[in-house]
Amino acid sequence: MANEESTVRLHRVLRAPPARVYKAFTNKGAIERWLPPYGFVGTIHEIDVCIGGGYRMSFENFSTGGSHSFNATYTELQPNQRIVHRDRFDDENLPGEMQVVIDLKEVSCGTDISIVQSGIPALIPTESCYLGWQESLEQLAKLVEPKIPDNG
Repeated sequence: MANEESTVRLHRVLRAPPARVYKAFTNKGAIERWLPPYGFVGTIHEIDVCIGGGYRMSFENFSTGGSHSFNATYTELQPNQRIVHRDRFDDENLPGEMQVVIDLKEVSCGTDISIVQSGIPALIPTESCYLGWQESLEQLAKLVEPKIPDNG
């Protein structure tokens, strides 16, 4: 089996403005809430939202307690339009660097979001990566789509 890097491409339209979606990709509490796939708890240990900055995050398997962590470094930030970061797993069995490109485009009903993740280590099956992203994007939609007023 060749040690090829793989790429996943995802597309979704969310009923939320680009500013709210961008905020969900750059806010510590929001990322911890929506990015971990089902069955995982996410913790961001540190975050600095600027080019050259980034975050260190771990995903803990809620059932087993096992975890894995990674570092993301921002290489491009265009508020409400585009986020690019490079990710590295802390596990030496998952070598290399992945790139994640998130493009946000305002559309009549909200935000058209396109995600391309490339350089995925060969040890991670592409279909598992798609499944994880699909679950994450469902959770993202549940976070950004409700429009809840502050007055109670």
